[in-house]
Amino acid sequence: MQTEILWVAPTLSLVLSYLLGSIPFGVILTRLGGAGDLRTIGSGNIGATNVLRTGRKGLAAATLLLDMAKGAVAVLLVAHLFPGNALLAAAGAFIGHCYPVWLKFKGGKGVATLMGIVVALHWPLGLVYAVVWLGLLAGLRISSVAGMAAALSAPFAAALFGRFDLVLLLLALALIVFWKHRENVERLFSGTEPRIGRSKRSPGD
Repeated sequence: MQTEILWVAPTLSLVLSYLLGSIPFGVILTRLGGAGDLRTIGSGNIGATNVLRTGRKGLAAATLLLDMAKGAVAVLLVAHLFPGNALLAAAGAFIGHCYPVWLKFKGGKGVATLMGIVVALHWPLGLVYAVVWLGLLAGLRISSVAGMAAALSAPFAAALFGRFDLVLLLLALALIVFWKHRENVERLFSGTEPRIGRSKRSPGD
């Protein structure tokens, strides 16, 4: 009985955070905004970069903020309801975004959601993440490079800040970000990866 009770909080933490992370804000907002089914536009990805290809900058910004917020809310809510399970919440929310059950497990690439998670876990890491992400995005205008670099910066920054309890989790999540960007990596090597601001029909992040 005691063992069963010990599993309740971790299980609820994972389920709750997964459900929060799996909310496909990009798909919801583009439909409500009359922009069509996001999965049939551009790369078919459900993240903010693909929403931008609809030409609706407001919807793209809202998607970015909501994808970040759901990661942060999942971690903070679980930390409040089930203390000691924040890392499980982080993993659950991230997996929910990347592999949402509502979309047959075909979700986003996790960059925005990961930022929300990082901010909620240790806000100084969030500053590093944001500087790397936004700095490279502004300089190179290649969303995939900026996103992968930001994700990779998280575990290294955690080690530098002495948060070794976060390093393995953030490294695992960064590797998933790279896996989700594997087609972008192929285009980078072939020189065909689009930059932000080009045709909204171009494949990409």
